[in-house]
Amino acid sequence: MYKMIRNGSEEVMKQNIYSGDGDRGEGEYEIEYLTFPELEQFSCVRHLFSTRLGGVSEGIFATMNLSFTRGDDERAVTENFARIARVLGTSPKQIVCTDQTHTTNVRVVTKEDCGKGIFRKRDYTDVDGLITKEKGVVLATFYADCVPLYFVDPVKEVIGLSHSGWRGTADGMGRVTVTRMQQEFGCRPEDIYAAIGPSICKECYEVSNDVAEAFERAFSENEYLRENDAFAQIISYRDEAQKAEGKCQLDLHLANKWILLSAGILTEHISVTDVCTAHNPDYLFSHRKTDGKRGNLGAFLYLV
Repeated sequence: MYKMIRNGSEEVMKQNIYSGDGDRGEGEYEIEYLTFPELEQFSCVRHLFSTRLGGVSEGIFATMNLSFTRGDDERAVTENFARIARVLGTSPKQIVCTDQTHTTNVRVVTKEDCGKGIFRKRDYTDVDGLITKEKGVVLATFYADCVPLYFVDPVKEVIGLSHSGWRGTADGMGRVTVTRMQQEFGCRPEDIYAAIGPSICKECYEVSNDVAEAFERAFSENEYLRENDAFAQIISYRDEAQKAEGKCQLDLHLANKWILLSAGILTEHISVTDVCTAHNPDYLFSHRKTDGKRGNLGAFLYLV
């Protein structure tokens, strides 16, 4: 089952419906979620990206909110995680959550970490990326405009999932994740498949000159990005008036693609969605569109 998404590309992402029976007396329900066909080809992994639809949260969190820290009813969030786990064919006790603070810190996780961030207190802080080689460990990261990055190495059977806002993108979160996969598990970049998920699009993402300058510095320090003039491709201006105001439009999707290419991932192994969170505030949570009055979306990935 499919639904039109403004700015959406069905070739890059699929929309799916899961029907289930609730545990809270509300009867049957349906969850709508997104997947990448390019990742679905691998039988060793399962993944999804949540939408706002199919949960039990109310008000500004309606309905599939996956954040315990924004003021939602804890019981509702716990049920939402349980529903996502059912879609994935696993248990919420198998999920490991990040502690996102816009870093490029990537943590290797194992079965010992399962449940952290949901049923167990995290014994780590400032972690925006997770990698693992252990089957059954469900990686989870969270969003409301920032960029989800999925990584699958079907040769070594290693996966990664990273959160990349503008700071993380400027600091090369995608490249850092690939490097950690190489260091910890011997992955080769040319074997890795990567997917760039729903986030705010270039049309919706106006930033100030200091943000643009951070990208210009970072991209000029990387030989591959400098030689391909990548910085000029991720920045644009609506008009001269915007430029005079010291503002511009930033393309986070393309910026992350360039960073993955600079890490050695092959062009044909990168899937880039153009689904925009800000264009679809009734379907996806957007921090900018709602002035921060929102819940969290989730990206999930695990080895089976």
